[in-house]
Amino acid sequence: MRIGVVSDTHNNLKNVTRIVEIFNSAQLDRVIHTGDITQAKTIHAFAGLSMPMYGVFGNNDQERPQLEAAIAQNHFQFCDPPFVDVWADRRIIVVHDPTEFAGHLGDHHHLALHGHTHRYRLERENSAAGVQTIFNPGECAGHMEGYNAVGVVDLVHMEVELLKF
Repeated sequence: MRIGVVSDTHNNLKNVTRIVEIFNSAQLDRVIHTGDITQAKTIHAFAGLSMPMYGVFGNNDQERPQLEAAIAQNHFQFCDPPFVDVWADRRIIVVHDPTEFAGHLGDHHHLALHGHTHRYRLERENSAAGVQTIFNPGECAGHMEGYNAVGVVDLVHMEVELLKF
């Protein structure tokens, strides 16, 4: 199973259009958004995805009624952090702000995803689950020119790929 990871889109509709193209051409199984979508129009821009999208709300996702309506309309699934699930026999946890891992992230998680910092992060540590991977692809909001990126995680092989655009 391969999943796309996107964070901190902050209403950059041009970038979201490009992200949808990237993820669709990569033929992923699912997409995770790690928060800071900000407005419903951004959720509607993700409607072109050919796979389901899951995610967590970030600190800038303050228009919750509109966001939740757009999420429901597009059949996506979002929640307040942490989002915890098991996909391809891998335990994953998703938050927006990495400080939200406190009290939730354990050595039984295989993959921990976050956003918020707008900075790339890839760490691997030995844990009870084997190797634990902590990943943030960085930002997609266009705030830092030349740093727009999304990630692809192969959950079977636990390989991470950063796709800059």
